[in-house]
Amino acid sequence: MTLSLLLTSVIFTGTENETDVSKIRVDFEDESLITDQESKNLKTCTQNLVAIGKALQTYEKEHDDFFPEWLSELHPKHLTNPDTLICPADEDQGVPILPYNTDPNLPMSYNYDCDPEYYQQWLKIERNVYGDANPIVRCPHHANPDSNSTLLSNLYLNLSFSNTIYLSEADWKKHPIGMYGGIDAAIAGYESALQHVPEDPNFFNLYSELIRLYVEAKRGNDAESLIDSFKSIMKPHDENIMRFRDYWTFVDMLKVIGRHEEALQLLQHLEKTELENPFRTSIFREIAMIHEEKGNVELAKTYFLKADARLGMIGKPAPNFSATDIDGNPISLKGYHGKVVLLDFWTTTCGPCIGEMPNMKKVYDAYKDVGFDVIAVNLNTDEADLREFLKVCDLPWRQIFGGQDSPLKKLYRVRGVPSPWLIDTEGKVISYQARGAALKKLVAEAVKEKS
Repeated sequence: MTLSLLLTSVIFTGTENETDVSKIRVDFEDESLITDQESKNLKTCTQNLVAIGKALQTYEKEHDDFFPEWLSELHPKHLTNPDTLICPADEDQGVPILPYNTDPNLPMSYNYDCDPEYYQQWLKIERNVYGDANPIVRCPHHANPDSNSTLLSNLYLNLSFSNTIYLSEADWKKHPIGMYGGIDAAIAGYESALQHVPEDPNFFNLYSELIRLYVEAKRGNDAESLIDSFKSIMKPHDENIMRFRDYWTFVDMLKVIGRHEEALQLLQHLEKTELENPFRTSIFREIAMIHEEKGNVELAKTYFLKADARLGMIGKPAPNFSATDIDGNPISLKGYHGKVVLLDFWTTTCGPCIGEMPNMKKVYDAYKDVGFDVIAVNLNTDEADLREFLKVCDLPWRQIFGGQDSPLKKLYRVRGVPSPWLIDTEGKVISYQARGAALKKLVAEAVKEKS
């Protein structure tokens, strides 16, 4: 990536005017990648988060350490200006495209991760582990300037429980330097976090990220010691099949420290011995990535295809199908010939599926009149759940209810949702990962080719 993803942390105390937001900066290897307008948006958004953070502090003190259910509850007592809840980079100005899990009281640009139900569950555990560095409020509206990758989504500006503001990708845990404000602080933070959960597989990502920090800080001995520590607590053959992921953490650590041959030998051993393991495709993918890093192009390609046979469908004719939509009307892929089609496999219980729908709606509205359409294939267990959802979120494209055993799911080798397949005007597969920023770019290119 060209983006180093580091925003100087802001610690704010006292009045809002005491925070010098002009000192906030984003470090890029190529600073020309960020526009002047986006720089202004980041500064304004930072000011908003400073104000929201102070309002949350006041609210928490007045309510015996409880946070509001919605950020809008801060207005007007603790947050006098409702415009503070709107990020200038938010094209929709806080108005949701789909009425799903949105603040019911005011237009809202910011994601709030501290509703009482969620906080009492996972977030409270995370906060204990990461020492208040994890976000409480996040803004997802800032463009990622790495234009070389169409799959990258927007960047997030995060307000943490410790009242710092930092920039990250969607997975904030992979950006500890921004979280803690520097590499030494990040190392101390992740070392402390590991002391809380050294054997909890839900937090094994800490090992890989701490290894990366040690390597960056040129602390090779500490990195080697951490690998030895992890080896002592690995339980890859636990009766719980999910513990097989111990191997992935170990392989990742070996790769970070440069021990690629050792990682490859372990994976090749697993390829021979784990013949019935449901995660066997992950073994192939890891082998492919190591061969790719080593410059073994053909071997990498072979193993990527073993890991995901869908790769072999790119550029090939998409499987045709005939079905009935939820209104009882016949529908077939062949009937859309000449159009660019997004075939979207989803469920109403899939958070990423629902989260992607506003983006899909924007792309649909932008290109529906020039040859773009969507066919949704719902894989819910119960069709009634789909119909209830559509009463609230009236989606403009046609829906097929396929259920968990849908023949379309097998036809397109869908292993999980979301699974968005983009198909060109000739019926050939463009991508089976057409989401986020990639969707708009791929649709624009396909429609342009059509015209």
